[in-house]
Amino acid sequence: MQARFFGIGQLIPLLAVSVLCMMGSQSPALSGWGISPLTLAIVAGMLLGNTLMLRMPALWPQGIAFSKTYLLRVGIMLYGFRLTLSQVAYVGWPALLADAAVVAGTMLLAVKLGKRFRLDAKTAALVGAGSAVCGAAAVLAAQPVVKAQERDVGVAVATVVVFGTLAMFVYPLLAVSLLPADASAAAWFAWGIYTGSTVHEVAQVAAAGAAVNPAVADVAVITKMIRVMLLAPLLLVLPALAGGQGGQANGKRFAVPWFVPAFLAMVALNSWFPLPPHIHQAVLTLDTLLLTTAMFALGLTTRWQAVRAAGIKPLLLAGVLAVWLMIGGGALSYAGYWLFK
Repeated sequence: MQARFFGIGQLIPLLAVSVLCMMGSQSPALSGWGISPLTLAIVAGMLLGNTLMLRMPALWPQGIAFSKTYLLRVGIMLYGFRLTLSQVAYVGWPALLADAAVVAGTMLLAVKLGKRFRLDAKTAALVGAGSAVCGAAAVLAAQPVVKAQERDVGVAVATVVVFGTLAMFVYPLLAVSLLPADASAAAWFAWGIYTGSTVHEVAQVAAAGAAVNPAVADVAVITKMIRVMLLAPLLLVLPALAGGQGGQANGKRFAVPWFVPAFLAMVALNSWFPLPPHIHQAVLTLDTLLLTTAMFALGLTTRWQAVRAAGIKPLLLAGVLAVWLMIGGGALSYAGYWLFK
């Protein structure tokens, strides 16, 4: 009982650092680069974990364990308040089809290439989930489902941060090169779908879209949030993909994690019974705090030696997936738009 209901004092320092990460990510220097609180949190966690925590390994053990489990799952559930069914209707079938094709294609490619590169199946699944859906948040959500280790999370987050950041600069340059300044509204709408269905993090999508024009940014963010919604069905099949056994993982029957239907329930609740704006914003802030705290806790328990031991293969896999998202994802996005516009 004592281990489960530990003193709140162990959570206070974790929450305090998470608040600082949230504040730091809003600074002009970092927000312009699309750096999310989750990214700052795992970097801060890994820095502290490989310095202070090496000398004081018993510091906040129960708070860290609580953050990586309960806070993480509640944060994933509350993530559903970021999307409504009306947003899905606004961008329509083109975005939904593009997102579904990109998520499915990216995950299948990650699994196939992971085997080809002789990469651990769980690491490949985490890199694939982060590339396919929503970066660090998807990696966090996938970790308990496939029962991956903390070092796998650190490796996967590092890869999606690297290539997501690159995409944030490359996509606006591509827009300038491929689309004339007086392009039609339909062309910008399609570019928004392309950006939202292929760039890694939500913050990176917002930055990449805003660098083109406001219309692209709006469509891109909504398309991205639809892609986030696909995290739920992906988590249902992820154990089979990671374990290579149809409908099973590690020889055991897979039970649906409770936070998957809870996430979908929050989307429905947010659509049909919207909260007052100030309460809704408070829920989103709380959700960011919980996920940031979980990411910080994961960083504290990730060791550089373990990350280095993973080698170049995860980065190579993420690089190939990034090229696929840019080229193959672009083809799928535009095919979906012109078929269902």
